Amino acid sequence: METTNIAQNPRVSLPLSLARLEELSQNLWWSWTLEARQLFETIDPTLWFLTQHNPVKLLADVKPERLARLAEDPSYLRQYSAVIKLFDQYRANGHSWFSTQHAASVKETIAYFSAEFGLHTSIPIYSGGLGILAGDHCKEASDLGVPLVGIGFMYPQGYFRQRITAEGWQEAAYAAFNRDESPIHWALTPSGEPCRIAVEIGGRTVAAVVWKVQVGRVPLYLIDTDVSENTPENRALSARLYGGDQEMRLCQEILLGIGGVRVLRNLGIAPSVWHANEGHSAFLTLERLRELVQAGTPHPEASEIVRQSTVFTTHTPVPAGHDVFPHHLMDKYFSGFWEQIGLSREEFLGLGETPESRGQGFNMTALVMRLSAHLNGVSREHGRVSRQMWQHFWPGLPVEQVPIRSITNGIHAPTWISPDLHRLYSKSLSPMWAESCDDPAMWQRVADIPDHELWAVRQTMKRKLMGFIRERVRSGWMHGHLHPSQVLARGTLLDPEALTIGFARRFATYKRATLLFTDLERLRRLLHDQWRPVQLIFAGKAHPADEPGRYFIHEVMSYCQDHKLGGQVAFLEDYEMHMAKYLVQGVDIWLNTPRFPMEASGTSGMKAALNGALHFSVLDGWWQEGYNGANGWGIQPLADGDVEVQDRHDAEQLYRLLEQEVVPLYYQRDIDGIPRGWLQLVKESIRTVAPVFCTKRMVKDYVEMLYTPAMARTPTIW
Repeated sequence: METTNIAQNPRVSLPLSLARLEELSQNLWWSWTLEARQLFETIDPTLWFLTQHNPVKLLADVKPERLARLAEDPSYLRQYSAVIKLFDQYRANGHSWFSTQHAASVKETIAYFSAEFGLHTSIPIYSGGLGILAGDHCKEASDLGVPLVGIGFMYPQGYFRQRITAEGWQEAAYAAFNRDESPIHWALTPSGEPCRIAVEIGGRTVAAVVWKVQVGRVPLYLIDTDVSENTPENRALSARLYGGDQEMRLCQEILLGIGGVRVLRNLGIAPSVWHANEGHSAFLTLERLRELVQAGTPHPEASEIVRQSTVFTTHTPVPAGHDVFPHHLMDKYFSGFWEQIGLSREEFLGLGETPESRGQGFNMTALVMRLSAHLNGVSREHGRVSRQMWQHFWPGLPVEQVPIRSITNGIHAPTWISPDLHRLYSKSLSPMWAESCDDPAMWQRVADIPDHELWAVRQTMKRKLMGFIRERVRSGWMHGHLHPSQVLARGTLLDPEALTIGFARRFATYKRATLLFTDLERLRRLLHDQWRPVQLIFAGKAHPADEPGRYFIHEVMSYCQDHKLGGQVAFLEDYEMHMAKYLVQGVDIWLNTPRFPMEASGTSGMKAALNGALHFSVLDGWWQEGYNGANGWGIQPLADGDVEVQDRHDAEQLYRLLEQEVVPLYYQRDIDGIPRGWLQLVKESIRTVAPVFCTKRMVKDYVEMLYTPAMARTPTIW
């Protein structure tokens, strides 16, 4: 049989008639395109499951004789041709939203900097919500044709893998992931050479190579210091996401900001807009200042050029959440740099000062806010909190006039939708429903979906979640990873017919994962009701250095292993994107219990709502604007009061709503066994959440409110 290799660095050998499967696997477009995923799944459904839906590994591991048979299968070849045609039409970008609505700006470039990107489980360079949002932002920019490029880190060891000991304690394990099993390639300069940069960090030169991930139409460039010419210390700089001490963090942020600008220059990319997603990349403003001043632009003019072309999104609603570096570290790593941007040491350190940090440290958010003209929070409530928090930057200006806007987060619907529900939406709403995801009129048709069809799909999704959980336990047991005492705590006794509540978040203490265990007697009554049982599924990681968060996991694990709770509380180990999809698609209730007002936005509840799970949350972050009284449940937080008073108040509302509204409604069935009242809430939730809290609306908002004004006001100079 004739074979061909079509990739620049081919990894597999394919039959000629299926040659472009390799090309398709190397572009993450497949990850949010159902037809492409089905094409790969058809090759070997079992292997597709075992590779966690990774077509690069699938093609490397599948038996050649299987590919040979498919190459002569007319049905598969038709499926293959249809997907390739769809792929080519998508990449042509001739009629995208941006090209039609912003034709004058199609040759502009937006550089999007983020410390993490959550794209797919095969590229583990994310830890949680910030990274997932960045990944969804890139995917939607691709769908809309927005000319965006991403800048981040490779992290050869990624974020840590979570292991729970038999005693219920989280342990962190790191291991290098195999780039050959991921859609990652060298980034090439215009001359065709691999892109490399060098950055002076604390008197030493750190070299880095650059990798590229193609996200549909959007290229993502990743910095990697794990190269032979670096010392072991320097090679470790980009090894782990959020690893190391404060000094390591500062070095990483120098690499991301200053190094990221140099990456784009070496690639021949000249952005007109520079978007810093959170303060980790704030040093990009200093590198751009240095370029301008060294080219002869006076510092005041250079600062204004940088300001007018910089967009900054803050995700942190509390002062303690922002990076602040002590002055002695700034002296160590920036001595001599301030002269290059035309400032004295005192003026330079003043760029990072706030009233709270004056003389105490260099605040990264203060730096990027001073050098950005386009600022936003990530929900309406977070915008209000941010305006109050940073009002001192605009002395004398009323808080409501502080120029920090809000663009509420959204989710990339094609990534997070269940295949079963995708097909139902295609039949009942529109075959092109994902392309019209932000159209409220289309979502009105949800009311016309027959209850029995929606309920059947929801039950199928729930059974898939239970199967996923049991298969993970079986695999863990077979490989000797589970102690006998852990088997029951991992969900083997869960009932697909019982009301299932999911809680999957980062285990930071303000998210209050243990709020539901405040009154164990009331909880037992809910769990043990013979006719209306309830069960709980928890998942999430605590940062390895967050001891209170680790203790929260230990506390939840103790309840999972408590025989008095009947095996109806489970904790799923090593939460990541692949597991998250099963959870948001399969649970009945998505629970969120942040301590007000510490939730900037949150997006997991949006994913659950899109899939027909009802959101039950404190009215904070996005839910404060998403809740309408008939599309889920909300806990009204106290405006003031100490932490203990707040917790008691919120726990009481949580139990009361579960006992009096949530559980009775779920189990109120008609003669056909269908909960009509429950499904009315589900439909209202989908109708109201899906069009508003999607990245299609979100990215359009960024373009209209921030990117386009930045392009219009940016001088034609770096």
